[in-house]
Amino acid sequence: MPLLIGVDEAGYGPNLGPLVIAATVWHVPRLPHADLYETLGSGVSRDAAQAAASGRVAIADSKLLYQPQRGLADLERNVIAALMACDLLRPSFHALLAAVESTAIWERSHSTTPSRRKRTKFAGMIPWHEAHDESLPVAAEPRDCADGAKALTAASAQAQVELIGIRVAIVQPERFNDLVDAHDGKGTALSETTLNLVAEVLARLPPEPTRIVCDKHGGRNRYLELLQGRFGDDLVEVRREGREASEYRWGPAERRVEICFRTCGEQFLPAALASMAAKYVRELSMRAFNAFWQAELPALRPTAGYPGDAERFRRDIRAVQRRLGIPDRVLWRNR
Repeated sequence: MPLLIGVDEAGYGPNLGPLVIAATVWHVPRLPHADLYETLGSGVSRDAAQAAASGRVAIADSKLLYQPQRGLADLERNVIAALMACDLLRPSFHALLAAVESTAIWERSHSTTPSRRKRTKFAGMIPWHEAHDESLPVAAEPRDCADGAKALTAASAQAQVELIGIRVAIVQPERFNDLVDAHDGKGTALSETTLNLVAEVLARLPPEPTRIVCDKHGGRNRYLELLQGRFGDDLVEVRREGREASEYRWGPAERRVEICFRTCGEQFLPAALASMAAKYVRELSMRAFNAFWQAELPALRPTAGYPGDAERFRRDIRAVQRRLGIPDRVLWRNR
């Protein structure tokens, strides 16, 4: 069956915590396919309140489903429902990472331009992840999650559509800094890591016609060189390049891949769910991060990691960071 893939990120701007890129993968009867919001309407809504009231799943830009003052429950209910629908829900944070985390960040973007720095002893499982695990869900009601999963599964079956996977690439600060240094900029680091994730997802799937939608990477309009470098076995054809959207394709008809980078990519349901999954994993990661430091400093005010407050947090933990021997590069994203 043809495939629809949506890709989005969370945490591109902060100084603390990971950048998370997510992809969601769907089987559909044919390409081009109708808007999934229409075909899955009996089980999906863009509005969280309407979805909760009717037992459906809310799928929308994560910014619409998560606000710090409202807490994690709205976002979590709907992400966990989707994870349940594709049999990826796990009982804890660590187990979930084991099920969905990609190895894409360690592939071409690293091996072709290796960092000359000595790797720190914290490479891999960083201390705040290693020290912190928690049962899922952390805020949503399990029954509400299950109701949403049932609604999504039923609507999918009726439409002959199937959510078959969710995959995330988690780029922790030290790795982020390596990539930015290697590519001389965070924009290219984002694009390279995104395409590595896409390549990993495609490698796991049978060669079917595939449509991929990614939210645009900042102001970048041209992706041909990056695509040709990553998918060089086929000639990549430019369909169009512009401010609203840039589209490309490669491969023979029976396994043709089409990819579009577009503004407001989260209007495409698979990309919206990717936005939600990326945000959820980042928020779980920040819970672990804050819990680690608050265990050392109980009065410490938690942070979301964004500029301004991140500087305050960094000052507050400086003495403990030195005592624990945690290098700045493991903690702080330089751009």
